[in-house]
Amino acid sequence: MQAERAIIDAALDEFAAAGPQGLAIEKVAAKAGVGKATIYRRWPGKEDLLLDAISAMRTELPEPKGESVREDLAALLDAMSRESGEPRLARQFALLLGDGGAYPRLLERYLETVVEPRRQSVRNVLRRGVATGELREETNIEVTIDMLTGAVLARPRHGGRDRTDRGYARHVVDELLIGLASR
Repeated sequence: MQAERAIIDAALDEFAAAGPQGLAIEKVAAKAGVGKATIYRRWPGKEDLLLDAISAMRTELPEPKGESVREDLAALLDAMSRESGEPRLARQFALLLGDGGAYPRLLERYLETVVEPRRQSVRNVLRRGVATGELREETNIEVTIDMLTGAVLARPRHGGRDRTDRGYARHVVDELLIGLASR
């Protein structure tokens, strides 16, 4: 199990540095301190290794407190914003921006294990907001999720200031809620 963890960590480091196309089993083996045969006994190729590595990277978002849609959304988006500064996670985000086309299984696993659980957390908060009357009944939940997460995750890639600016996530939520708040 220790060798497997070392291999996964090494694969994630290589993935962060070079993307899926630049990941080499030889480099992973050297970094993990194992032979290539050890890797190939567990995974038939680099894509299979990356599939497991991405699954292992799952990080938990804060549990929404359920007291305020505004506060819960700000906490979730703030956590996502901070994560986007982690090189391993930033490289995964690149799968959505183009690398994933060449690696459809990798993209599917990333969407399934990383993206969808995050979307579901935000979805639950928004649905609760509609149910409690904090948000308009006709709120388009999926579009709202895209707007919230897109604003936070894309900001550093489009000339935004420090991606960990703790006030930015709250500002995004506040501005969006102006249009979504029940009247």
